[in-house]
Amino acid sequence: MRGSVVALLTLATVAYGHGNHDANAEVSADWATRHMQEEHHIDSFDAGSFFALHDYDNSGDWTSDEIIKTYGLLDSSNAHLSEDQKAKVVREVLDLFSAPDSEAVSRDDWMSKVQAGVRLPDFGHGPGHHGDIEYEYEIHHFEQFHGEDATAEELTHPEDIEHFRLHDEMELAEERLQQLESMQIVESNIPRKFLRNV
Repeated sequence: MRGSVVALLTLATVAYGHGNHDANAEVSADWATRHMQEEHHIDSFDAGSFFALHDYDNSGDWTSDEIIKTYGLLDSSNAHLSEDQKAKVVREVLDLFSAPDSEAVSRDDWMSKVQAGVRLPDFGHGPGHHGDIEYEYEIHHFEQFHGEDATAEELTHPEDIEHFRLHDEMELAEERLQQLESMQIVESNIPRKFLRNV
């Protein structure tokens, strides 16, 4: 997963790093710019590259799930948001960028709306954390405070400790699952109501 994200970001930076030399297609300083800088470390991009990077299934449309993911509404930092609050974000983005009554934003609609000056709103829910825990740790902490040659002994910040604690929890959960899967089923331990009468 991490490799594909890095490859996509590299491609986006190389392919769109200089923009398309059309000033109207460049995305101005707004939530999208903040997102690209903070979440992807990309300063120079255009509307097409932003859309492609966040069209996670390469379908040519942004679905409600992709809007939710792009805004980081599935991240633990937004766990306090209700489903209604998440739906409000999706509805507003769809109302701004899609055709009436559409349930997705097409690339064509996105491009024409951006050229007309429409921008992604900042709903106040952060910069859109949508990577896995490894990606988020690397881009928001490791790159900023540690170098590639950092030793394990140097990784003592609270963020480092929390990151490795999460790794330990995941490994323990995986071990427990493997133990459960390797156990034989003991029929006498199954409650009678779950046994099929034969």
